[in-house]
Amino acid sequence: MGMMASGDLGGLAQSPERVLYFVLLQLVAIIALARALGWLARKVGQPRSVGEIIAGVLLGPSLFGRLDPGLFHYVFARITPLPLVIMSQIGLTLLMFQIGMGFDFSHLKEAANGRAAAATAAGSIALPFVLGVVLGIASQPYLARGIPVVPYSLFIGTAFAITAVPVLGRILVEYGLARTRLGAIAISAAAANDVAGWLLLLAVAAFASARFSAAAMAWRLAFLGLYLAVALAVVKPLVHRMLARLSWPEGPGLPPDVLAATLLLVFISGMMTYEIGIFTIFGGFVMGVIVNANTEFVTRFQQTVGDFIFVFFLPIFFTYAGLRADLGGIDNGMLWLWCGVIVLAATVGKGAGAYAGARLGGLDAMSALVMGALMNTRGLMELIVINIGYSAGFIPHIVYTLLVVMAIVTTMTTGPALRVSLPRLGHVIPRDIDA
Repeated sequence: MGMMASGDLGGLAQSPERVLYFVLLQLVAIIALARALGWLARKVGQPRSVGEIIAGVLLGPSLFGRLDPGLFHYVFARITPLPLVIMSQIGLTLLMFQIGMGFDFSHLKEAANGRAAAATAAGSIALPFVLGVVLGIASQPYLARGIPVVPYSLFIGTAFAITAVPVLGRILVEYGLARTRLGAIAISAAAANDVAGWLLLLAVAAFASARFSAAAMAWRLAFLGLYLAVALAVVKPLVHRMLARLSWPEGPGLPPDVLAATLLLVFISGMMTYEIGIFTIFGGFVMGVIVNANTEFVTRFQQTVGDFIFVFFLPIFFTYAGLRADLGGIDNGMLWLWCGVIVLAATVGKGAGAYAGARLGGLDAMSALVMGALMNTRGLMELIVINIGYSAGFIPHIVYTLLVVMAIVTTMTTGPALRVSLPRLGHVIPRDIDA
């Protein structure tokens, strides 16, 4: 994105119409290619997000910028990237609200599944995090010179430990696992993994941005705890009482006033987490958790804006993440070797950790292998972590690119692994997989 940042920064103030033209041009390119490659990814049994991330990589300096530098500069570098950044972050905040609504914590209350889910979640976090930290310490002198080793290695560990619940949920549905015991354990383990991953990311971000000040970090975490306590103990009951009193209109969708109030709560919550010093998108996630028990509201919100978020906002974020990566920067054998090491360590760490946890939780060997494959799905959450680390200056550009490659590869391994393992469990995979 360095080339984009060097664009005409004065255009925004001098000519709003000119900025609008180039923003629309970028959106046409992003949405068209993201939908096309997302469709292609689905045809070969991959999550749509894989195609959308690849679309961003192809539109960026990795391919488009090399094939036609002049046209690439015209489309993506004539104006400041700020409008694209803002849209991607607004969309990501709304998406995290939607993800928070989708968490089904009731699975964790099932006695038969709770132990397996907890053990799988613990294993799928602990081993990859440790491997990521060790790899971060080992790679820092070669890949991240000048960046403090502690926050760098902690961000690498967090990136290794994360699992993408939205992508995993879609895979479970399309592979016919959503209503099975194994699917319930997988989504519960992923939900617990994500909650722990968010808390880990919050702690790492607070630790890094506080510049190693224990007092500053303690205050930040204290304010975060107060915010969560007020949100869950005060805001959640109030919101549920208000929703319970609503007379829902016939037909799908939310009433305009309810939608407006929802957006206000999401944005205010995001502003509060920003003021605490964490990041805005976490505020959206917390508001989603607050309302997720009201199934009528959740269903109507999905009907009103759910598809728009996935079709418009999500490709912008995926493409923006891809635009920041430059595969051409991996220009020697040593960097490709580091890329292979990162992909291998992330894959083995997550898979082996989830497998070991699942076995300790009582699952048989083949079911544990399935859990290892499912928990390796990173996608969106991985990109959130590395974008935060990159924007904060704790992940250098080349490592950012390597981690984008890792996110794509590890997510792409899930489908083939399931096709091999599920039939051995006697599970029939539905035709026309659309993950």
